[in-house]
Amino acid sequence: MVQSIVRVAVTQAEPAWLDLQAAVAKTCALITEAAGNGAQLITFPECWIPGYPCWIWTRLVDFDMNVEYVKNSLKITSSEMDTIRDCAAKNNIAVSLGFSENDNNSVYIAQALIGPDGEISMRRRKMKPTHMERTVFGDASGDCLTSVADTPFGRVGALACWEHIQPLLKFHTISQKEDIHVSAWPSVTPHTGGPDFWSMSAEGCQNLSRTYAIESQAFVLHTTAVITAAGVDRMGTSKGALMSSPGGGSSAIFGPDGRRLTEPVDDTTETILYADLDLDSCIKAKLFADGLGHYSRPDLMWLTVDKEVKKLVKGQVDNKVKHEED
Repeated sequence: MVQSIVRVAVTQAEPAWLDLQAAVAKTCALITEAAGNGAQLITFPECWIPGYPCWIWTRLVDFDMNVEYVKNSLKITSSEMDTIRDCAAKNNIAVSLGFSENDNNSVYIAQALIGPDGEISMRRRKMKPTHMERTVFGDASGDCLTSVADTPFGRVGALACWEHIQPLLKFHTISQKEDIHVSAWPSVTPHTGGPDFWSMSAEGCQNLSRTYAIESQAFVLHTTAVITAAGVDRMGTSKGALMSSPGGGSSAIFGPDGRRLTEPVDDTTETILYADLDLDSCIKAKLFADGLGHYSRPDLMWLTVDKEVKKLVKGQVDNKVKHEED
């Protein structure tokens, strides 16, 4: 039986933009700080390493910056990932990491859950990059669907950004029986009151996370990044549609009934939010309506998924081997 009370840490910090080594160092510093404050799980936002490519909302093509981004993205099998895994193990803390994954110099919006033993228990890619993200990132395959894993304190899952508007993906993730869900976002700013989409604002994105909490009867750790004036200058986004001014931090923790468990923090402030989660609250919420259990109707509605990772080359047999077998 898993423990009832779990202490979590949700970051609201600025990435080390386009600097893989500095990003790893800052990640480990935050991991160490959170563990020192008793946290058993720490979460990081979408593309925390090496930072979200904010310029894609300002200019269609920036070859030099894109090349720099790819070169500073994180490989699953690398000394940099090993450093983060070792830090998690040393501090006996689980880590939900958002990063740009470099796979043979193609990049993908990725998430990994590293256990307190330093082992990667879950890794996934964002199913479909959102809008301008497609100018940089590739699509996932069946690797986007395994998004929840066991930890010593419960089942932890994750989705990235506007994956939280994908009803089928959300339902499939919820069906994996999360206790804690990590909702990872880049910098998101308050709505201006103008024609810009409310759904893309800090308020809109928090609303998606709160809705997920109610639907899943799980705790949701809404994790966002901060961008400073230096970050805006670094990526040349001052005239862009998004991420063009300092701010963007709107991290929060929501209970399984949707209530907010942490106080709002100024959106320019780098901090770590902490909360002690009583997992019995998930049971209490499910007693009222469990969409996977007593409140479901699988005789009427069900979801079919294909978890196979599609390969570019498959089914080929070495000619020499085939000849010898013949």
